Amino acid sequence: MFYGPRHSQQKGIALVLVLWVALLMSVIAGGFALSARTESVQSRILFNQVQAEFLAEAGLNRAVFELRNPDPETRWIADGRSYEFTLDEAKINVQITDESGKIDLNLANEELLVGLFASVGVEFDEALALSDKIQDWRDPDEETRLAGAEDADYFSAGYTHGAKDAPFDTVPEILQVMGMSYELYRKIEPAITVYSGRGNLNLAFAPKEALMALGGINAQVAEDYINQRHEIFDMSESLPVLIEGQTGSLRSGSTTFSIVVKATLPNKQWAELDSTIRLGGNVSGRPFQIIRWRDNKNK
Repeated sequence: MFYGPRHSQQKGIALVLVLWVALLMSVIAGGFALSARTESVQSRILFNQVQAEFLAEAGLNRAVFELRNPDPETRWIADGRSYEFTLDEAKINVQITDESGKIDLNLANEELLVGLFASVGVEFDEALALSDKIQDWRDPDEETRLAGAEDADYFSAGYTHGAKDAPFDTVPEILQVMGMSYELYRKIEPAITVYSGRGNLNLAFAPKEALMALGGINAQVAEDYINQRHEIFDMSESLPVLIEGQTGSLRSGSTTFSIVVKATLPNKQWAELDSTIRLGGNVSGRPFQIIRWRDNKNK
């Protein structure tokens, strides 16, 4: 049978259509495969992230357990040193700091506050002014210190609030004090607390930034002291002596601690939590209370 040119042309068009359909199906199939692979990767990342977060919480509970250990020779020491252990093939790093080693914003005197600001490079006059403003913020009266600030000073400077005239409730609250910048706050944050309940430092647990607020203590002296302190593993041992015979006791700590836990999975994905806890049961039956909680994660 003879087929004319028109029939051959139709066969050619049909072939082209078949090829286009095949190509389109390949693209669609490839798109589905890519989408499925992307969702699978995202699910795995999310699963790993949740796993790391739960492992970090497990590290927090381990820290509480070790802090309640009655044996002074094996109890974890809350002076900022690192403790590491492995859980489900993940590396858990724990750092605990007893809040009594920090400068309490509600109780620190002028000398300690001025020393704190001077240790991060603030000039003496400005450090003295910041100390006065902090004290005016926390005291109940409306009398203005020499370089301090009360309500009228805040309002005239354009603030929408005046001095609190009451104790600090949280550490970040210091950002509301006149003259306090965020940059300066980040420098002093590791050294300050509102949970110490004491006007001085417990040298047994003081971080470097808090030690440098003391007269005659520079960064090197503080680091050397902390390194010597970290060589002690039995809480019944004596601490090294700082300048002018200053020392402390590992047995004189508080019940409030800042705990930083970082959980790192074998694939290097990690989660970190930074919390402040107070030992002692609560209505839910937990052996500690969470006062502050902040978490971080890699994305």
